[in-house]
Amino acid sequence: MRATYLYRAAAALAVVIVAAPLVLYVSQSRLPSGERSLIAPTAPQEAAEMAKPAPEPTAAPQTLSVPAISPPPAPRLRQRGTADADQNQRETATPELKKEKDAVARQDEAKPSANGPIAPAPAPMQDAPKSREELRARIAQEAASAASQPLAGRRALEAPGGSLAMRSIAPSGPAPLGALASHDRRLEPTPDTNRDQFAAVAPNPVKQVASEPVSTFSIDVDTASYAFVRRALNAGRLPPKDALRVEEMINYFPYDYPRPESAATPFQPTVTVVPAPWNPANKLVHIAIKGYAIVAAERPRANLVFLVDVSGSMRPDDRLPLAKNAFRLLVAELKPDDTVAIVTYASGSGIALEPTTAADRPKILAAIDALNAGGSTAGAQGINDAYRLAEAHFDKTAVNRVILATDGDFNVGITNQDELKGFIERKRQAGIFLSIIGVGAGNYNDALMQILAQNGNGTAAYADTLNEARKILVDEASSTLFPIAKDVKIQVEFNPAQVSEYRLIGYETRSLRREDFNNDKVDAGDIGSGHTVTAIYEVTPATAAGLADELRYQRPESPAAPTPDRELGFLKLRYKLPEKDSSNLISFPITPALEKTDISAAAEDVRFSVAVAAFGQLLRGLPYLGSYGYEDVLALAQTARGPDLYAYRAEFLNLVRLAKSARP
Repeated sequence: MRATYLYRAAAALAVVIVAAPLVLYVSQSRLPSGERSLIAPTAPQEAAEMAKPAPEPTAAPQTLSVPAISPPPAPRLRQRGTADADQNQRETATPELKKEKDAVARQDEAKPSANGPIAPAPAPMQDAPKSREELRARIAQEAASAASQPLAGRRALEAPGGSLAMRSIAPSGPAPLGALASHDRRLEPTPDTNRDQFAAVAPNPVKQVASEPVSTFSIDVDTASYAFVRRALNAGRLPPKDALRVEEMINYFPYDYPRPESAATPFQPTVTVVPAPWNPANKLVHIAIKGYAIVAAERPRANLVFLVDVSGSMRPDDRLPLAKNAFRLLVAELKPDDTVAIVTYASGSGIALEPTTAADRPKILAAIDALNAGGSTAGAQGINDAYRLAEAHFDKTAVNRVILATDGDFNVGITNQDELKGFIERKRQAGIFLSIIGVGAGNYNDALMQILAQNGNGTAAYADTLNEARKILVDEASSTLFPIAKDVKIQVEFNPAQVSEYRLIGYETRSLRREDFNNDKVDAGDIGSGHTVTAIYEVTPATAAGLADELRYQRPESPAAPTPDRELGFLKLRYKLPEKDSSNLISFPITPALEKTDISAAAEDVRFSVAVAAFGQLLRGLPYLGSYGYEDVLALAQTARGPDLYAYRAEFLNLVRLAKSARP
């Protein structure tokens, strides 16, 4: 009887000894990778030994010495992502995780015991697997889930105040915090992936004055293209050709054009005609506009809503952290009675800050500091909520504007461009405008951002550095936020007696029909306080050989009046004051008195803008420049640097030099 009792006790104890490593191994797989190194590793061959039967005892069992097991650590909150990268790739992509794991391993090595490193007791495993196949599947599933959660994301959830508990304003109710903070790694492009999206637009063709003498377009003051070009060239590669919008490169720079005297006539066009440096037989018609600069005492109050993309793709330093710094700079420039609200969107959207006057800057800055990235991108829902908040606090005496900061990735909710365009157009008509600051590379939807900004009576800028953010929101804050004229259109009629051909350099996405010029219902571009706009035509004189043959049966007749016969063309400019619905007209002829016999006789701003126009055409590979190359651009631009207060022109010269050796 006694022998039987001892035999049964020994068998039970053996089962416990054999089963303990199995429970410990499976429980280990349920912990984050940084914590697994606290557990004594189980080799694959040890797992194979688990299924072997206990040996028959040959003697009375001996008393076993079991070391004390330390209590389990406090549970850590974890958010599981949806990425499927393996653990080794994840640790390589997150150096912080690897450092933490190595540090814990070193601690284990520094504290040896007679029986090896002892792990904290794991939490009991629920729903234990019934077979080795199920065990393997469970381990693989848990390992992949733990690997997909970045260490930074876990720390954000653990830190007090690390993530915002935002009150949703969507009709469907509050979005769960986990949905807003979860991080989808699939939204972040890998270093070898480039998902930037640009609209493919054909360059303006050469047109015959005899058949199409009138050119009509909307002005454009966006500058995003130049920042894209700079980022690509600084990385040693040429930018995508579809990213090149020559007019945005030209208009990136401040120019000291003649200024208007009052806001009643918000700008006065200046026209200069010079020989084309890449084809002296042709001429350039350079049209310059300088907007009236509102003084601080005159500017209206600003009612702003910051709409911030906090989705998972915004996690890198050149995205959400850069956008946060940009908004900090803007808040420092606001007047005490200006108001700021903050709406965020990721898997859902919510209010991060109710409308707050700029006098309470610490509160606004604290709300900006608390923003964290994670989740998918419900961009359409965020735009809808931002406009709803702007409408709820609308002030007809103020500038009511939504400022969107995003990497341009809309992948949840309304993604149809026509729907978004129509929504923003209706809000524009109600007096709420939209401006966009794009950030990040490899995931930027520039095509969509251009459409939204153009239909929201705002600008589409791109910030690749903090200096660029400062330029957009500090140096050019007035021109970005406060319009002095809207629906600005330009129309030029060329004289067939003097001009046989012409082409507009850039503005491909701003083309209008001839009849749109007089139609006040047709939307066009806006000009902000102190803003400059430049447009350049290349024209072929009637006496020079053109690219196309003359028509045999439709030769133009010279006008009877002698004065118009000498004009190259006639410029008309139509605009509306911000509070008006009907347009005003400015017009004057382009006469020989505006011509310079040599480009060196033109003003520095004219020469420099022509150099930028040539550079943009070279990068885009247009066939109109002949043998004119980067060295010619450098030679022209170096003679026109001028004061260059912020060194923008010096930077341009370096970009031209980089372009010579950049890879495709």
